[in-house]
Amino acid sequence: MSKNRLRALCPKPPQPKPTSQAWLDAFLHYAASECHLAANTVAAYGRDLKRFFAWLQGRSLSTLTIRDLADYTTWLHAQSLSPASLARHLVSLKVFFRYLQLEGVLEENRAELLGSPKLWQRVPKILSPQQVDGLLNSPGPRDPFWRRDRALLELLYATGCRASEISTLRVQDVYLEEGYCVCHGKGDKQRIVPVGERAVAAIRAYMQHDRPMLEHRAGGPTPWLLLSYRGRRLRRERIWELLKRYAGRAGAPPTVGPHTLRHSFATHLLEGGADLRQVQEMLGHATIATTQIYTHVDIARLKAVHKQFHPRA
Repeated sequence: MSKNRLRALCPKPPQPKPTSQAWLDAFLHYAASECHLAANTVAAYGRDLKRFFAWLQGRSLSTLTIRDLADYTTWLHAQSLSPASLARHLVSLKVFFRYLQLEGVLEENRAELLGSPKLWQRVPKILSPQQVDGLLNSPGPRDPFWRRDRALLELLYATGCRASEISTLRVQDVYLEEGYCVCHGKGDKQRIVPVGERAVAAIRAYMQHDRPMLEHRAGGPTPWLLLSYRGRRLRRERIWELLKRYAGRAGAPPTVGPHTLRHSFATHLLEGGADLRQVQEMLGHATIATTQIYTHVDIARLKAVHKQFHPRA
C-alpha cells in the first residue's frame, strides 16, 4: 500500500491549539533570544502580559475587537496602577500583538489603535542633601558588611545608576584612580559616569576589608564588584532590601528606593548648575525629554529668588 494511500486511510489527529501560556512563553523566548532584549525588560513584559491573560479569561485572541481592548484599558485603570505602569502595560500588549501578527495568529494588530494615556509630569520624590548624608552614613560597625553597604549607597548616589546597573558592575568597570566607572545600561549600552572622592574612599575600604572574605566564600575569583554574604553577585532585590533598612534607620521616608537616589543625584546636579545634556548622558537617557522631569526646583528656592529680585516681593 502506498504511503499516500496509508495517509488517506489514517489521517493525523487534529493538533491542539497552543494555549495562552504557550504563546506567552514563545513570545518571551523570542524577545530574549532573537530581539536580545535585557532580562529586566523581558521580565517586565512577562508580568504585564500575565495581567492581560488574567483579564482575557478564555476569550480568543483572534476575535478581540478594539472595544474589547478598550475594556482592558478600563480594567487596568480599576487596578489602581500608576500612569507609568498603565502606559507600560499597553506598550507590552502592543509588542506582544505585533509578535502574534508576525506568527500569523492575528491578521491585524488592533492593539496599535489603543492610545497610551498621557503621563503628566510628576515631580520625582527626592531627598535633601542632609537626608542623603544621613542615609549614606547609616551603615556602621554593628552591621555585618557595613563597608560594602556604605560603598553600595555611595555608588548609587554618586553615579545615579539604576539598581540593576550597580548589581552588574564588575571590578574591571571601576577606575578608582581616574575617578569613574563604566555602567552597562538598558540594551547593554555603556556609559562613563564620574565617581566622587567619598564614593572612591568607600569602595577602597570595602575592597580592602570586606570583599576578599566574601570572594573567598565564593570559592574563587568573581568579577562582580558588590558581593553577597555567600560571595555571589549582589542581586537587585537585595539592594532594595538594604536601602530600605538603612532608610528606616536614617529616618528617611518609607517610599525611598534606589530610584530615589537616582532622582536626587540628577536634581542636585541641576540645582548646582549642571547642564541638562550632561545629566542626560550620566543618567543614560535616550532622549532629553526624559531628563527634563528633573528640572523642577524646590519651591523654597523659588520663593527666595522671587523675594530677592522681584521689586514688590
